[in-house]
Amino acid sequence: MYFKSVIDQDRSAVVICNLQHEIIYMNPAAVKNYEKWGGEKLVGQSLLNCHNEESGKKIRQVVDWFAASREHNILYTSHNEKQNKDVYMIALRDEGRLIGYYEKHEYRNPETMKMYDFKED
Repeated sequence: MYFKSVIDQDRSAVVICNLQHEIIYMNPAAVKNYEKWGGEKLVGQSLLNCHNEESGKKIRQVVDWFAASREHNILYTSHNEKQNKDVYMIALRDEGRLIGYYEKHEYRNPETMKMYDFKED
């Protein structure tokens, strides 16, 4: 429950996959971000279907690298200049055993929210 809440509150898209590359979870930001490709309907689908052949090959290479060592847990995969964000693949482990991976987007834009702005909704 706590971990799901952490992912759900993230403003960046988080797409979680198992080792068969099936999308098993998308946080609300990911559902919205990938809406024109099906959004929530992508859950249960292969992540590889969302990428071209070259990207699919790289995804498989990253997962193989994760599997090669418990020390291999995060890999920077791209920068999107237009959206000013970095994209990472991160290993998911259960007591050291690789069980999946997720894609994390981190935006480089400065925060526009005021600090401690306790506005009433």
